[in-house]
Amino acid sequence: MKKIAILGSTGSIGTQTLDVVRANEDIQVLGISAGRNIDKLEDQVREFHPRLAAVWDEKAAKDLKVRLSDLNVKIVSGMDGLLELASMPETEILVTAIVGMLGIRPTIEAIRAGKDIALANKETLVTAGHLIMPLAKEYGVKILPVDSEHSAIFQALNGEHKNEVHKLLITASGGPFRGKKREELSGVTLEDTLKHPNWVMGQKITVDSATLVNKGLEVMEARWLFDMELDHIQVVLQPQSVIHSMIEFKDGGIMAQLGTPDMRLPIQYALFYPHRRYLDGERLDFAKLKSITFEEPDMDTFLGLPMAMEASKAGGTMPTVFNAANELAVKKFLHQEIGFLDIYEIIGQSMSRHKKSENPNLEKILAVEEETYHWIESRW
Repeated sequence: MKKIAILGSTGSIGTQTLDVVRANEDIQVLGISAGRNIDKLEDQVREFHPRLAAVWDEKAAKDLKVRLSDLNVKIVSGMDGLLELASMPETEILVTAIVGMLGIRPTIEAIRAGKDIALANKETLVTAGHLIMPLAKEYGVKILPVDSEHSAIFQALNGEHKNEVHKLLITASGGPFRGKKREELSGVTLEDTLKHPNWVMGQKITVDSATLVNKGLEVMEARWLFDMELDHIQVVLQPQSVIHSMIEFKDGGIMAQLGTPDMRLPIQYALFYPHRRYLDGERLDFAKLKSITFEEPDMDTFLGLPMAMEASKAGGTMPTVFNAANELAVKKFLHQEIGFLDIYEIIGQSMSRHKKSENPNLEKILAVEEETYHWIESRW
C-alpha cells in the first residue's frame, strides 16, 4: 500500500491526484490540506478518510472540526499544521500541490522526515533550489517532478546518462495570446486571459501561462532539478501541447515525451516511479493530429520568460523577488485591480530596485518575499 499526504488537495493538481488515487486501490491518503476551501476539503475527508486534515486559515479549521465531529480525523491549522502533515510518520510521499512560497517550509520538513517529494510547487526550487537539492541528497530522498514539462524530461532521462545531455528543450503552448504583439495585450481582459487553449489549470498558473512567467519559472526550476546551466535550457513553443518536453544529447540525438495534455499521467508516474500503470483516458491519435508545429517564443512581447532568465542568472535573492512580485501582481490582476501588462511592470520595477544577497538561507528568502510585497503594496 502506497501511503501519501497531499499539500493542497483542493486545487487543480490536488484534485487530479485524488483522481489517480480513485483509480488505484493500493494508494492510501493519510493527510490532506487546503487554504480556506473547507467545503471541498470536507467532501474529500469523508471520501478518503485521512487521519489528518490541515487548514491554513485557523477560523476555517475550527469550522471544519465542527463539521467533521462525527469522524476520527485530526484537524490542524496554520504553518504548524502544514509541517505536521508534511512529516506524518506513516507516509512515504508528500505531494506538494500547494501554490506559492508557502510550500517551502513543509517541503523541507518532509525531506528531513525522509519523505520522497512529488513536486508540483514551482516556488520551492525557484527560490530555494540551492537549499532543497543538497538537502534531498543529504537525506537520500527523491524529488519526483509532477509538472508536465519536468516530468517529460525526467521520463526521457530514465536509463540515460545525465552527463551526456547537451540541452533541455522545454515546450510551451504559448498560452491564449500566442502571436499577439504588445499593443494588442494592453486591453485584454481577465476572462480572455483565463481561456487556455489546451490545459485546464488553476487561475494563477493560467495567468502565468499567458505572460510566459510560468515557462520562466519552469526554466528556473529545471536548472536545479536536472543540474543544468541556463545556457543549455531552451524554450520552444509547441502549440498543440503534444510534446511535453525534450532532451538533446551530445551526439545530436533527441528524446521526447509525447501524450495528450492530461496532468494525471505525470502525477501517477511520480507516485509509482519507476513503474508505469494503466491510466484511463484519451490516447494520442496521430492520424487525427496530422501535424506538430514549433515556433520561437516572442521574448519582446512576453517578458515573463526573459525576466525570469535574468533573475535566475543574477541568482541569490533575485529569483525570490521575481517570484514574489509575480505572485502579488497576478493576485491584483485576478482581482481586476491592474491590467495585464502591469504584471510585467511590477516585476521589472521590483527587480530593478532590489539589492540581492548571495546564498540566502530560508529566513532571508522569506524576509525578501515579505519586503517585496510591502514595496509593491506601497506603490500599486
